[in-house]
Amino acid sequence: MNVITLDFETYYDAKFSLSRLTTEEYVCSPEFEIIGVGVKLNQEKSKWISGTHEEITKELQKYPWRDSMLLCHNTMFDASILAWVCYITPYKYLDTLCMARALHGVDSGGSLKALAERYKIGVKGEEVLNAKGKRRADFSAEELARYGEYCLNDVELTRKLFNKMAKHIPEKEVDLIDLTLRMFTHPTLYLNIDLLTNRLTEISEEKFELLSSLKNRLNCKDEEEVRKKLSSNKQFAEVLESVGVTVPTKTSSRTGKDTYALAKNDEEFIALTEHKDPFVQRLCTVRLGTKSTIEESRIQRFIEIATRNGDRVPIPLKYYGAHTGRWSGLDKVNFQNLPSRDKKKKTLKNAVVAPEGYVVVNSDSSQIEARVLAWLAGQDDLVEMFTEGRDVYRGFATKLYKQPTSKAKPIERFVGKTCILGLGYGTGALKLKHTLKTQPPGADLTIDRCKEIVNIYRTENSNITDLWDECGRTLTKMASENIVTKIFIGKHKCVSVTNEGVRLPSGLLIRYPNLRLDTNETNSKMVYDSRKGSVSIWGGAMVENIVQGIARCVVAEQMLLIAERYRPALTVHDSVVCVLPEDEIDEGTEFIVQCMMTTPEWAPGLPVACEAKHGKTYGDC
Repeated sequence: MNVITLDFETYYDAKFSLSRLTTEEYVCSPEFEIIGVGVKLNQEKSKWISGTHEEITKELQKYPWRDSMLLCHNTMFDASILAWVCYITPYKYLDTLCMARALHGVDSGGSLKALAERYKIGVKGEEVLNAKGKRRADFSAEELARYGEYCLNDVELTRKLFNKMAKHIPEKEVDLIDLTLRMFTHPTLYLNIDLLTNRLTEISEEKFELLSSLKNRLNCKDEEEVRKKLSSNKQFAEVLESVGVTVPTKTSSRTGKDTYALAKNDEEFIALTEHKDPFVQRLCTVRLGTKSTIEESRIQRFIEIATRNGDRVPIPLKYYGAHTGRWSGLDKVNFQNLPSRDKKKKTLKNAVVAPEGYVVVNSDSSQIEARVLAWLAGQDDLVEMFTEGRDVYRGFATKLYKQPTSKAKPIERFVGKTCILGLGYGTGALKLKHTLKTQPPGADLTIDRCKEIVNIYRTENSNITDLWDECGRTLTKMASENIVTKIFIGKHKCVSVTNEGVRLPSGLLIRYPNLRLDTNETNSKMVYDSRKGSVSIWGGAMVENIVQGIARCVVAEQMLLIAERYRPALTVHDSVVCVLPEDEIDEGTEFIVQCMMTTPEWAPGLPVACEAKHGKTYGDC
């Protein structure tokens, strides 16, 4: 298989650049222009091509793309140009930026410059700085030649970097990089612009009505003044004080200082939305509507994307975007957290549709984290319940309430579910109380009751608490000893530990750079370095990292099985979304479910399960 290494150089200026625009916005803009492209077929000499888009495309089409893998650094950018501007599709996509995140961690320097220095393969030039604000026609022949030399140097660095990293990255991960990039460069999902536009109008009308109702009461000259008063923490606090309400406060996790507790998830603010004075309730309702503009901005962004792409929606996902290897959102379009509970806000998911003659299938690896945790810890009674298909949430709720629960008592099952999913990593009573109260449908339990529940969970699941202790001891060894032989975590030999970090079944690491005991505070704690500063880590948190890392490995292998027949259109946490022809829906869904029910060879006895739904829209399933 050929490898074609490629690097596009494009027009940019102070306002038109990838630092200000998303990749999709940039490439699809009328302002977009290719200055030139560097190309290298296998180990042949690199070639610089410049000219009009048509001339560049004609030259690129001479390469054997059907039998070649495209290699770039930040392939999402170059591949989108190749696909959308030059209409060229290679056999497979490779990306040294994605590979670097997987091999060195999400906090390591991923720029071509930083990686060239890390691997000592050469020096990246700076000629691109002289190209700022210059169209191709603005370059002299000499300037264009220098720019070409700069580009070809990047091509050579990228190929050398690939040669260094390829021997260390598992083949399955290379396939996952390809699938991730195709979600963006070759989208199969569309957007319903009419539905999005109608919802945008509806939001505007709802907000205006609420703002108008408070204009006179707050002595404001217009709705915009009401909006400013209620969206500002300081002014909103003053309004509350003027009607006799004590403004709630909290300690900021960022600054350590007291601040207003007026965020939508703050318990005290939630209590104000249920205040005995209806006027206070309305104030809070309007504040939520004026301050939270995320839905509006996302809808507007979706409309703009659809308009630029013939109603298609490129899915930008960051491969190995999270510390544990999971995918994360990218380019201001985070498909990892589209609203689904609120009927109106679900418009975003409902607007994601299959093309004519196709349906959307969403297959979810059910309760994967809870299943992995029980299996890894050797909590065999819980594993047996999962294996037999029993309702684990209702089972724990029955222990809590000392009586059988039923569908007629959804709050009890909600409490059981929250405990099974949340207490497995060492959550305490205070956080449990907050989660139960702030997550729908909500349960307001006393702190004493929450303490009792935490104790019941830990007593009933002693193997899981033992796993926390095991990881706590392991962290100490990682920080203080030179680990020569492998240390396995849990009851199965699929996860090992070295001084570098936790080796997952994929072969990749969860890293804890500069892991150490921090004694600067009253209570000593283990910490490691990240780009955002020191991060605390303890036994329960390490268990959470490992479980999420294993769950990602499970779903990734299942996704690769699915891809043998249906290319995934999207992956969200523990689910895989595909687009299937309508006449294959039954057979295709059965195939996908079989893939999602497949246990990896390295995880014998892991009780995986799957729920698959289909519909014309993503929201339907």
